[in-house]
Amino acid sequence: MDWFAAQPAPLQALMAGIFTWGVTALGAAGVFLAKRPSQKLLDIMLGFAGGVMIAASYWSLLAPAIEISEELGYPGWLPPLIGFLAGGGSLRLLDMVMPHLHPAMAETHPDGPPSTLRRTTLLVLAITLHNIPEGLAVGVAFGAIGMLPQATVAGAVALALGMGLQNFPEGLAVSMPLRREGLTRTRSFFYGQLSAIVEPVFAFLGALLVYIARPLLPYALAFDAGAMIFVVVEETVPESQASGNGDLATTGFLIGFAVMMVLDVALG
Repeated sequence: MDWFAAQPAPLQALMAGIFTWGVTALGAAGVFLAKRPSQKLLDIMLGFAGGVMIAASYWSLLAPAIEISEELGYPGWLPPLIGFLAGGGSLRLLDMVMPHLHPAMAETHPDGPPSTLRRTTLLVLAITLHNIPEGLAVGVAFGAIGMLPQATVAGAVALALGMGLQNFPEGLAVSMPLRREGLTRTRSFFYGQLSAIVEPVFAFLGALLVYIARPLLPYALAFDAGAMIFVVVEETVPESQASGNGDLATTGFLIGFAVMMVLDVALG
């Protein structure tokens, strides 16, 4: 930990992003199981992922954004408001211009503009698109270290750990539909883990951005919060509720929120 804490923030973020990518790959490896995991278990795990992301959006992103805004002399609500709406709006814009297919939409038309891409490609694009804010959130958390007392290595590590926990069911949630689409187990795993390759890239870029431009920090934190909440409402929660296991998925959501809250408060 001492060696890790001594590294530059962008390098810390890159390593944390590689960790979250690795957990996605671990989840995607579930496609090699002889028996497909039960849908109830998958829905609980997706609910858990949604809870983690909502908790992280507040405890790790919005609350620090408000504090930093006040320390920088801004109205405490203004940068978080701008960043939050910009984050959600950016994901909505990407949803509109990039064709993609959510795993729970297997029998419906793809979102976004008309496309001749294969269904498997559209499935991977959906998860890849929504992994971008997770990578940015991890990067911004590491980039904030040293800029204010509340931003610590332990807190950033807690966020990376939380993102990793919720990436496991996401990896499984993309590799299994790919398998159902007719891909081999190996190809399903490959594309499942590939959907998270953007996380270390955007983690590095997010840390680098706030590392060199401190006044952008509250906007960047809130931007990531808005983007992640968009993902939860647009994809994670509907996915978890789509198979008739709403009560179980909601229980998973509550547990995920509680786990992330404890991680952030205890370690942050």
